[in-house]
Amino acid sequence: MQALRDAITSGRLAPGTRLPAYRALAVDLGLARNTVGEAYAELVAEGWLTARQGSGTRVAPRATPLPAAEDRAHRSAPPVRSPAYDFMPTSPDASAFPRSAWLTSARRALNSAPNDAFGVGDPRGRIELRTALTEYLARARGVRTAPHRIVVCAGFAHALRILGAVLGGEVGATVAVESYGLAFHRSLLTGAGLRTVPLAVDADGARTAELGVLDAGAVLLTPAHQFPTGGPLSARRRTGAVDWARANGSVVLEDDYDGEFRYDREPVGAVQGLDPDRVIYLGSTSKSLSPALRLGWLALPDSLVDDVLAVKGARELWTGVFDQLTLADFIACGAYDRHVRLMRRTYRRRRDRLVAVLAERAPHIEVSGIAAGLHAVLDLPPGTEHDTVRAARRRGLALAGLGDFRHPDSPMPPRDGLVIGFGAPPDHAFNGALQALCEALPPAL
Repeated sequence: MQALRDAITSGRLAPGTRLPAYRALAVDLGLARNTVGEAYAELVAEGWLTARQGSGTRVAPRATPLPAAEDRAHRSAPPVRSPAYDFMPTSPDASAFPRSAWLTSARRALNSAPNDAFGVGDPRGRIELRTALTEYLARARGVRTAPHRIVVCAGFAHALRILGAVLGGEVGATVAVESYGLAFHRSLLTGAGLRTVPLAVDADGARTAELGVLDAGAVLLTPAHQFPTGGPLSARRRTGAVDWARANGSVVLEDDYDGEFRYDREPVGAVQGLDPDRVIYLGSTSKSLSPALRLGWLALPDSLVDDVLAVKGARELWTGVFDQLTLADFIACGAYDRHVRLMRRTYRRRRDRLVAVLAERAPHIEVSGIAAGLHAVLDLPPGTEHDTVRAARRRGLALAGLGDFRHPDSPMPPRDGLVIGFGAPPDHAFNGALQALCEALPPAL
């Protein structure tokens, strides 16, 4: 009698409505009288109906329908206008998710899953995925690790939360972070009781030579493609960060958020390969596949594996086993490499289109940080960032100003600019997004 419940909750049957006698309803529905009688009795017991001798069966007075979800939403908050174009720098192209290949891997992974996959999860993550990641990261990113040194997490943020708790007790109260970066990541560290101090960045990445004067016990870097300014960390500064960590008993946290996407030459290898005992490597599928998967990983020094597992907990409560098994198969069968190659070509084509359109329509705007990744920086005349962002949003563009990423304690002078994520807009909308962007840019002085 679920249909009757639905009719009551939706308001189609108002309180007090008299229902047919169960014998008559049984004839109409072609059901046994006992079946309908038992259903009426069940609904009476649940409080949906009332039954009195002489007055029949009626909808209970308190069985008032809930307001429609849409009505509740309109009463609780004003309508929000969705942007027409998404230029936010944190998203890949959601429409490009490899559904068919992922489904093939999911079916194969489920069919071949051992029985223990259906039991309590391992807090380290499934061995199939940790083994696949060990091989892939060594081949594609130059990471030196082993399955027992990898811990699977529910994305980068989850990994950073865990490390924040570990480092709060291991390396003191201060973590150096790049002077431009995601405020959300800084908040995860401060939420763990750590203090963040800014490390200046320039075209060669973070100025790691300044680590010695910051009194920090760890540093969070984006070496392959500094987020958001875009430059790779130079070779000299890479070795400088590792030398600092060795000399001070500290650690480097390497956020390799989009390391696979380099366009003009081979991808820069991970800093972790220089010293696996001093560099913690953090990766995820958020840029390469989808942030909806909530799959990430830590490649850890041996000395930190037990501490990370102690913080993560004895039960696997965050990352679904079947997504792990699917990703393991997706990597092992070569589908992951094929998808990355496809998206590298797609994103390079969009980057080239962005640069070409700006060169034609706004040649006074300098574009930087375009050798890799899914975003570019558009330098603006001083004092124009705020108005340009507002103008872009009026044209239906979701984008971010460079100032949104500046550490509040940064000693570097503010730099006006836009951070344009060219990964999210699908191909069919890309030209329209570029048109709106050019209309929002300030004119040449």
